[in-house]
Amino acid sequence: MTNRMTQDERLAYLTEAFKADAKEYIDLELPKDIPGKQQVLRSLMNIRMPGPMDEEVLRVQDAYLQERAREKGIVSVEEIPVQKDGISVWQGDITRLAADAIVNAANSQMLGCFQPCHTCIDNCIHTYAGIQLRAACSRQMQQKRIQYGKNYEQPTAVPMLTDAYNLPAKKVIHIVGPIVYERLTPELEKQLADCYSRTLDLCAEHGLKSVAFCCISTGVFRFPNQRAAEIAVNRVEEWQQDNPGKVDHVIFNVFKDEDRIYYEELIGCDD
Repeated sequence: MTNRMTQDERLAYLTEAFKADAKEYIDLELPKDIPGKQQVLRSLMNIRMPGPMDEEVLRVQDAYLQERAREKGIVSVEEIPVQKDGISVWQGDITRLAADAIVNAANSQMLGCFQPCHTCIDNCIHTYAGIQLRAACSRQMQQKRIQYGKNYEQPTAVPMLTDAYNLPAKKVIHIVGPIVYERLTPELEKQLADCYSRTLDLCAEHGLKSVAFCCISTGVFRFPNQRAAEIAVNRVEEWQQDNPGKVDHVIFNVFKDEDRIYYEELIGCDD
């Protein structure tokens, strides 16, 4: 059935399936337009707690999300010019990148963003990976709570590796960045630097040769953008010097023009 369905049919099927799964929204009246239905589906996926789902629903979801990825345009790492010593700056949607790994700025619960249609990278990555990603993160967190206690939360700068499911990337590395509450401190700067080096350590350990970093901690975690870029570039360059050949291509993925300017100046891009 899945292969014979159009995207519009998949969308209609999935909105009804996720409404039924949510139970309290089973009587929700759906909008008539496609963007409205897409927003409802994303919202229902965002609020869903990790748990089993009917296999046919998952097959349709996977087909739908993989086609959405093709519609948005998949970007291979080979299309992104290396600007300096294996480092690139690329502005755009990280969920389009077919890198070995993309980095997700996670929170300490490690289950993704539950706010419907929120624009944070955590929400976007979980949305376009599919509900299997939240379930995979939950399984790892459950194992950690067995080991460390029921109140365990993921510490800052400790990466977690999962499959990427319906994203073009092969893997997702989830990491909790430091939160700036009042003022920037040397400890917070060290924690941010550790986010980059430990993520690269994990890439090297698993043979992941290309990785795209988001701008860790610069959103709601309030790390100053320019200083965050300086720390990121310095730590990545240091790591590469200490670990030659272990990771071939590091991409600094930016969304805002402000961040692109900072990274390009630091890397020394000609244009």
